[in-house]
Amino acid sequence: MIPLTAAEIAQAVGGRLHNADGASTVSGSVEFDSRKVTPDGLFVAMPGEKVDGHDFAKSSGARLTLAAREVDAPAVIVPPVTDAHTRSVALTGDKDGAGAAVLAGLAALARYVVDRLPGLTVIGVTGSSGKTSTKDLIAQVVEPMGETVAPPGSFNNELGHPWTVLRANEQTKHLVLELSARGPGHIASLCEIAPPKIGVVINVGTAHVGEFGSREGIAKTKGELVEALPEDGVAILNADDPLVRAMASRTRARVVLVGESADAQVRAENVTLDDEARASFTLVTPQGDADVKLALHGEHHVGNALSAAAVALELGATPAEVASRLSSARAVSARRMEVTTRADGVTVVNDSYNANPESVRAALKSLAEMARQGGRRSWAVLGLMGELGAEHVTAHDDIGRLVVRLDINRLVVVGDQARPMHQGAHLEGSWGEESVLVPDVDAAVALLGAQLRPGDVVLVKASKSEALWRVADALLEAQK
Repeated sequence: MIPLTAAEIAQAVGGRLHNADGASTVSGSVEFDSRKVTPDGLFVAMPGEKVDGHDFAKSSGARLTLAAREVDAPAVIVPPVTDAHTRSVALTGDKDGAGAAVLAGLAALARYVVDRLPGLTVIGVTGSSGKTSTKDLIAQVVEPMGETVAPPGSFNNELGHPWTVLRANEQTKHLVLELSARGPGHIASLCEIAPPKIGVVINVGTAHVGEFGSREGIAKTKGELVEALPEDGVAILNADDPLVRAMASRTRARVVLVGESADAQVRAENVTLDDEARASFTLVTPQGDADVKLALHGEHHVGNALSAAAVALELGATPAEVASRLSSARAVSARRMEVTTRADGVTVVNDSYNANPESVRAALKSLAEMARQGGRRSWAVLGLMGELGAEHVTAHDDIGRLVVRLDINRLVVVGDQARPMHQGAHLEGSWGEESVLVPDVDAAVALLGAQLRPGDVVLVKASKSEALWRVADALLEAQK
């Protein structure tokens, strides 16, 4: 964060000083984990389900604490929040509104810092799936053009968003932010914290459809990003997704279409996959063409790469520079199409961080391609896809059927909640033992341990709540 006095921070958040010298300067990082605060930093006292950050204000050793009530340490006390929407997006564990108040103060501080950095370009990324991978790609292709700040993993909510913003300082040129939403208005609120100059919308799928009611409802909320762009901004939209393409009418900004559609200004042609489902393609742009060979696994990364390419081109990179950076880009965030081959030749594809119907389809297609090109036996180890509401049974049934249509050899469904996947596979292909429903992770690991053969390729994927990465970890640990 840029250096700020305690008095400036109090003014920025509309709070009051408590046990603090207004001239005292905070020049370190902003942290909500008391163990990570430096003596010159700012500690954010967030209440949680199990512990309350206010109880750690003194022991954190921070120069200043951002708090909702008086603590035994130098602090800025934020005002209470009365706005119902702001309170509705507070994190779990907020029993008395303290969390909402601290989040509102943190957001106000982040906006204050952004307004003090006129040379900063804010790039926002949203979509139903692929946000984190696309954010990581964008950060890697723009970093050579100037200091870049991006969140770790999927740190994209009301806490992670301002926390990331406050990583920026006078040397930062690019701030790449991932925007998520649990309901209407959430993305618009995040855009108020750090107004984007470039907005990227990847896709509109069915993730969280149980909360939004329909894909159209999801599209309405995702489009809040392009609505927030200024007239001199740029909206980068997926031309291959009709609901995203339609967002062009909702923005004042200039629109750049990306994809494989013929009218996309930044598009991929001649897409091919190798035996590990890594894509090569010709990057076609108004400034010229260049060849790209991705090191990332899965054809779905072509669209992510095109969005990153469009951002870099807008910031002044040449097609050749973009192609080179995309080709050297690596997976940054964990448990997203992590491909590891054991000593016995079994390949584990750990894509277990999260799952929705669109991302599972993409992962299954990658699995099928890897198995087909390598002449290998394929396993799909799948669990619950959460937050699908009334679509739960149909969506899981569809995935089970897709496994059969893709000619994947074995399906292991983990957990009774995902049973419709198992049933769908049977109804589609009259499978026998090719599809197995197991009760838990331990049962899945035992089955795989007994039946895997050298050369098999295994995909592991489910919603984050299922922690199915434990299957991938166990398979890799077995060969150490």
